[in-house]
Order: sequence, then structure tokens, then C-alpha cells
Amino acid sequence: MVFSSLIFIFGFLPAFLAVYYVVPARFRSAWILIGSYAFYGWWRLEYLAVVVGISLVSFICANAALAAKSKKRKSLWVKLGVGTDLAVLGYFKYTYFIAESIDAALISFDGASLGVEKIVLPIGISFLTFQSISYILDVSRKDAPPARTVMDFLAFSALFPQLIAGPVLRYKDVADQFQSRTHSLLVFQSGCKRFVQGLAMKLLIADTVAPLADRMFALDAPTMAEAWLGAGAYSIQLLFDFAGYSAMAIGLGLMIGFRFVENFNAPYISQSVTEFWRRWHISLSNWLRDYLYIPLGGNRGGTLKTFRNLMLTMVLGGFWHGANWTFIIWGAWHGLLLSLERAIGSKSRKRVWPRYTGWPFTMVAVIVGWVMFRAATVTDAFEMYRGMVGLNGINISAETIYFNQPIEFVGLIVGAILSIAPSINPRVSVPQYLMSLQLFTPLMFVGCTIVLSARAHSPFLYFQF
Repeated sequence: MVFSSLIFIFGFLPAFLAVYYVVPARFRSAWILIGSYAFYGWWRLEYLAVVVGISLVSFICANAALAAKSKKRKSLWVKLGVGTDLAVLGYFKYTYFIAESIDAALISFDGASLGVEKIVLPIGISFLTFQSISYILDVSRKDAPPARTVMDFLAFSALFPQLIAGPVLRYKDVADQFQSRTHSLLVFQSGCKRFVQGLAMKLLIADTVAPLADRMFALDAPTMAEAWLGAGAYSIQLLFDFAGYSAMAIGLGLMIGFRFVENFNAPYISQSVTEFWRRWHISLSNWLRDYLYIPLGGNRGGTLKTFRNLMLTMVLGGFWHGANWTFIIWGAWHGLLLSLERAIGSKSRKRVWPRYTGWPFTMVAVIVGWVMFRAATVTDAFEMYRGMVGLNGINISAETIYFNQPIEFVGLIVGAILSIAPSINPRVSVPQYLMSLQLFTPLMFVGCTIVLSARAHSPFLYFQF
């Protein structure tokens, strides 16, 4: 079940909300847990055990570490909890990748294949693991209060609005909300508006542009025009798909009184790659900073160690996205760019790059990175790069013109305008202005429902991570 489906919008969500607002407040965590497990189990019931297992281990280990009488015992409980979470993530996400890499090495030396079969990845396991690890570390350090009851923590871990694709929540940010949160018609209406906004971003922009991106990335030898068209289309698709999901998650949270952190802040108006990572997937950026970059040493210990820490953080962040060399290279690319900007003064200067060059440089760098992120293999990515520099010709082919639909270009143009509109006038947010119009939200919802009824199922891109 996904948010952008008729069964969720007209079946699961109304039923869940109806019961939620009927049951007494003391039973609402239990109902959230039941609803969240039903939502997740709709996909594959047997994988619900993975969610429950990670949650229980994290809860037990965090509380045991907090109650430990010695630093050694506390460290053992923390290592057990974090190690278990990482082991589960590693098994499901990286076993096949490691076996496949070993296979390739064995075959190159005329050895026998290991014959390891692919393992189905539980959706949302990466987000669940990061949230669980942050809970263990925060509670053990007394940076966050422990969950009041196991029911509250299980409900937090499985919270269906954000379980599958974020934003990455930290328990300390919502701990008070599990004890008391505001429910009002105004808050509920705000949630509905954010949900519809995200639904429109997904259905009307991301899904409209997706066939164009897929078609360009499927070409064997794309020309310069085709390669840049495909890279640009995917950049818009990814932004509106993922930011759309985050908006829907935030809206659903508001419907039941939760206020989640914002996950996107107009990332495509960034004047540097450093700024881009303050605006893109903000919850993940903050998690990597607080639980990886700073523990590695951050910017302490000199320039070379700072560069090392940036590279390690971004490479591991890339590897978190998926078991593929493309994600590792994508992470290394951003680590290199962040190190370059740090070297020229991103921490001490307000403007990293000279006026009028920061935005073009940042967008080219980000789009070049998205090609590696999107490509199925490193070879496929470099074929796109060949096209982007004109080695396969320059002009768009007649076949490409024929198969691409006008509506796809309309979606691309509208998406591009909306993504850079804040840089034109920072005081005017086009989406927020439109959503403030009284009839815009219901009309947009009707339009999305019509589109949803006519189109085939389209999962969110970040479900694969």
C-alpha cells in the first residue's frame, strides 16, 4: 500500500482516522501501532517481524544502557543494540552485493560462482535502522528521554506516515508529542493541505516526467541533447517524488497531531553543494552529521582529517542508499565537492563561489551526480556522461522526438519553474501561495484522483532505499 493509491486515500486513511478520533487518548498509541503494522503488513506480512524485532532490540538495549552501572556495561549494551541493527540491515541490503562482487572476482580467475540468490529488501529498513540507532545512542547519552512505554516506542518505530521513506525521525524530537499533542480542526486542515500538495507533486510532476527520464536513460548512445534532457528530467522527478512523499508524510502526521521535521527547503536554488546538503533530505543530512561526521572527528584535527571525515561520511551515506557501486561513487563525488568547498572557505565565507557562478556550478555538479545515482551500472552512467559531453552527437534524434509526449515536457518545465521559483523572489513561495487559495486544495485533490484512477501503480523512488 502506498500513499498515492485509491485504497489508501479512500479506504485505509479514512478508516484509520475515524477510529483514531473515537478512541480515548490513552489508547491512541496502541491504535497507531495497529494501523502502522497493518499498513506495513499489507506489503509483506512476514517482513513485519523484522520491524518488530529491530524495534524491540533497540528499546531493550537503550533502556539497559541507560540503567547500566558502569561505562563498560553501558558500552556493551550500546554495541549490542547498534550492532544488531546494522547486522540486520547488512544482511538484507548488502549480502547479495558482497557475494556478487566476490563472484565477479572468482569468475575473473576461472573460479566457481557462489550462487547466492537475491534477498528481498524490506521496504523502509534503512530509515528504521537509522531511527533505531539514534534512539539507542541518544538515550544512552541522556540526550533524549527513554520512551515512556514500550507501546510508545513501537508506535514511534512503525509510525506509518514516515516508516517507509522518511523523514528520518529522532525520538527526542517527538517524545513530548507521544505524551501530549494538539488536535484541532485547523491543524487537521493544514495536514490535509500538505498531503494534497505532496500528492500533486508526486502524481502531476514526478510521475509525468518519469517516462521521459526512463526513456533517455534506456538509450544505448544518447546524444548531448538526449543525455542532458534525461539527466534534467530525472533531477525533477527525484525532487518532486521524494519531496512529495515527505510533504505527504508531514501532512499525515499533522492529521493525528504530530509535527515532523521539514525534509526539503528548495534545494535547487542552492549556491553551493554545501548549501545543497542543508536543503536536500535535511533529516538524513543532520543524521549523518550528528552520528557519523562528528563522531569521526568532524572538522577537528586539521584540514586533511576534515577532508577524510567528509569523504567517509558521504561515501557511507551513498552506500546507505543502496548496495551498488553507483551509490558509492555518487557519495564520493559529493564528498569530493564538499571537501573542495571546505578548502576554499565554505565555513568562513558567506559566499563559497563568485557571484553568478555558484548556482550554475552547483546545479551542474548535482545533476552530474544524479546520473550516477540513477544509472543501473557504472558503465551505464559513463555512457550518459559520454553523451553529455557530445561524444555521441549533439542533436536530439527523430525517434526521441516521436516517442516523447508533450505533457512530459510540460511537467518538466513546470517542475523546473517551481523548483527555482524561490530564487526569483525569496518572499514568494508558489506552492504555499497556491495552497492558500480557498478552492485550490479541493480542486487539486479532484485532479489528482482523476489522474490516479487513470494511471498504473507508481511506487515512490525512495522505497528502494
